[in-house]
Amino acid sequence: MAWIIEKLVGKVALVTGAASGIGEEAVRLFAENGAFVVVADVQDELGHQVVASIGSEKVSYRHCDVRDEEQVEETVSYTLEKYGSLDILFSNAGIIGPLSGILDFDIEGFDNTMATNVRGVAATIKHAARAMVAKKIRGSIICTTSVAALLGGAGPHAYTISKHALVGLVRSACCELGAHGIRVNSISPFGIATPLSCKAYNLEPSEVEANSCALSNLKGITLKARHIAEAALFLASDDSAYISGHNLAVDGGFTVVNHSFSAF
Repeated sequence: MAWIIEKLVGKVALVTGAASGIGEEAVRLFAENGAFVVVADVQDELGHQVVASIGSEKVSYRHCDVRDEEQVEETVSYTLEKYGSLDILFSNAGIIGPLSGILDFDIEGFDNTMATNVRGVAATIKHAARAMVAKKIRGSIICTTSVAALLGGAGPHAYTISKHALVGLVRSACCELGAHGIRVNSISPFGIATPLSCKAYNLEPSEVEANSCALSNLKGITLKARHIAEAALFLASDDSAYISGHNLAVDGGFTVVNHSFSAF
C-alpha cells in the first residue's frame, strides 16, 4: 500500500472564490493534504455546502466580497482568530465581466471587473501579507490569472486587461515580500468548464470542454478544475520552496505555440 504524503499538515489556508469551480477543488485538495481552510465567497449557500461535505473540523465558511476591503480585512482577521495563523492565500475570486467588443465597450462592467479581479486581489494580498509579516510566517500567496494574461484574443477585453494586470501585481508583490520570506505566484489556466465560464457563455460543461479540447494544443486530456488545484497545491507547499514571481501556465502549451502555422 502506497503512503499518502500530506503536503500541508498544520498549515492554514484562505481561499477566495472558494464555493465552486477551481476554488472549491483547491479547498478540498488543501484539506486532503492536512490544511485548515477558510472558504471565502459571496455564494453563501454553496459555501456552507462545501464545508458540510468536508467537515467543519477542517474547514469553515466566511462571506467575503473582495471588492470591499473591509470584508477582506475581516476575513483575514477571522482566519487568524479561528486557526491562529495564515500560511497560504489562494486569491482565486474573479469574474469574466462583459463580453462586449471594444467598439461597444461596457465601461461600467469593466470597472466592476477590475474591482473584483485586480483591486480585490490586491486587497487580499495586502491583508494576508500583513498578517504573515506580523507573525513572521514564510507564507505562500497564489493568484488565479488565465491564458488571457499571456496573449490577446483568449478572452473578453475587460477580463484580458484584468488578468494582464494581475501578472504585474504578482511580480511587484513578489519583489517586496521576498524580503519577508513570502512567495507570490500565479496560475494561468486554459479553458475549464467551471460554473463561472458556463454561466458567462450560457453553455453546458460538456460544450465548454468540447470547445476547449478543439482549440487545445495538448490532445488526449480534458483540463479540469482539479488540475489547477493541484498546481495551487504545488505552489502552496514546500515543493516550490524557491519559486516566487512565477506565472505557471497550465495550458498544455497553448500560449507558446503559433496556432496560425504548423510545419508538422
